[in-house]
Amino acid sequence: MSDQADIGGPRILITRAEDVTGERWDDYADCVGRAGGDPAAVDLAGFAGVEGLPAFGGLLITAGVDVDPARYGEERSERVAEVDPARDAFEEALLSEATRRGLPVFAICRGVQLLNTARGGSLLQHLEEREPHRARRGEDGVTIESGCHEVSVAPGSLLERIAGARLLRVNSRHHQAVLPSGVAPGLRAVASAPDGVVEALEALDLAHPWLLGVQWHPERVEMTGDPELAAGSTRLFEAFVAACS
Repeated sequence: MSDQADIGGPRILITRAEDVTGERWDDYADCVGRAGGDPAAVDLAGFAGVEGLPAFGGLLITAGVDVDPARYGEERSERVAEVDPARDAFEEALLSEATRRGLPVFAICRGVQLLNTARGGSLLQHLEEREPHRARRGEDGVTIESGCHEVSVAPGSLLERIAGARLLRVNSRHHQAVLPSGVAPGLRAVASAPDGVVEALEALDLAHPWLLGVQWHPERVEMTGDPELAAGSTRLFEAFVAACS
């Protein structure tokens, strides 16, 4: 049985490292809270090892700076501006512990990339074309706006069962990517963009009963605030929290 919070819904550990402009930990926490979970921050600064973790029912790995290419055996490209090896190791330790306990894991943007590299996969270090994946400056020249595109969802996948659809409209704001050729052993790609970029990963078998990583940002208000995008946003958090219960 999953560890639970003492009061209310299941305690969900959410990694916190607001190291990219526009990223807000509160967005993830709000989504978990609205879905009935008890969000709890876990960050590198206060991490004393998995032995010191509080009881928890699930793990959410958030977005942030690039995964260090050294973790998947590659030289760092000049297009990789910032990495944080300590954060990589910290989140890998959390992922390993959640897996050991058999707890649900939800990984978002950098999170799905970390999930893939931690399991032995690789990444494309930089998407040269801005469209449709990379964020861009708005008309004011200051605001950073997301890209937007459709993703095709594999039939019979956990993602399809949650979303209830095989075609989703999602936001996009990443410059690194998982490619079909770099998917880790034990994982399978269950959603893709029109250009073939992997948009979601799941466990290949039932060794990890609830494991989902998505490349888009379901926590952002541009997704959660639009009822037509609920299949790719709020339903994911509701299913995750339900699994953690």
